[in-house]
Amino acid sequence: MALPQGFFHNLMDSITPWDSLAPLFLAFCGIFAWICFTKRRSNLPPGPPGLPFLGNLLSLDPELHSYFTSLSQTYGPIFSLRLGNKSCIIVSSPSISRQVLKDHDTTFANRDVPVAGRIATYGGNDIVWTPYGPEWRMLRKVCVLKMLSNTTLDSVYQLRRNEIRKAVGYLYSRVGSPVDIGEQMFLTILNVITNMMWGGTLEGDQRAAVGAEFREVVAQMTELLGKPNLSDFFSGLAWFDLQGVEKQMRSLARRFDKIFEKMIKLRLEKTNKDGSEQSKDFLQFLLKLKDEEDSKPPLTMTHIKALLMVLFSLATLIF
Repeated sequence: MALPQGFFHNLMDSITPWDSLAPLFLAFCGIFAWICFTKRRSNLPPGPPGLPFLGNLLSLDPELHSYFTSLSQTYGPIFSLRLGNKSCIIVSSPSISRQVLKDHDTTFANRDVPVAGRIATYGGNDIVWTPYGPEWRMLRKVCVLKMLSNTTLDSVYQLRRNEIRKAVGYLYSRVGSPVDIGEQMFLTILNVITNMMWGGTLEGDQRAAVGAEFREVVAQMTELLGKPNLSDFFSGLAWFDLQGVEKQMRSLARRFDKIFEKMIKLRLEKTNKDGSEQSKDFLQFLLKLKDEEDSKPPLTMTHIKALLMVLFSLATLIF
């Protein structure tokens, strides 16, 4: 059957141009996003209204504790915020906090691992980010009941004592002169941690060189861990790494890993040479524990590195 003359010309004329459809399409997308956002909020505790896609990101105050206190006076002791595509629940009541942290702690134990934290801890293989389960209980047992037990801490007492004496001696020598207490506390804590980790492995100039490198890397890593990252708020943007947080953290993590590899190699060589089983530092203790076969799931070398990493990060983060 032959088509009427001018059929295609008339058909093209009947199609509305895109520039006239664009405003309608954008309006439809906006309405759809608002409906989805409102529907999600309907299943959450009350909270301040937010924008589609962004949620409450633009309304956050840098003084979060004051900001959350003001919101609790309006929305009650438990309220919600929408940060990008992540829902956050804020609890400000002691009674509700007890239910979350104690009565129902296993329900709320798992955490959403940020990009920087996942890279820094070898994929979240540490006691902070590992999901609650057999592996987390094994790491908790290693940290609380063994590595941080009174017996183990007593074995590194002399290492801690020496660093504290050095810090007090430095402050005494600076009497009458200005001193950056925060900086000195950071250096003291870092020196104490490094000595407790492998104080029996390094000596003299080696220990000073490793400590200096750690000070540099830890400072940069701590900054990245506390930096707001769009990849954490919008999972669809994580692949693009718009702020470069992932790239920078991978570079720092590689430097940390090289140090860990060096320390582990030196500790194994020294242990094999001395033939001593007495724990002189945490690294020797962890390596000895890894070789025990009664741990299920087993403690791996990745776990050891991740534990060392998180102990450094947490110990120095407040400074």
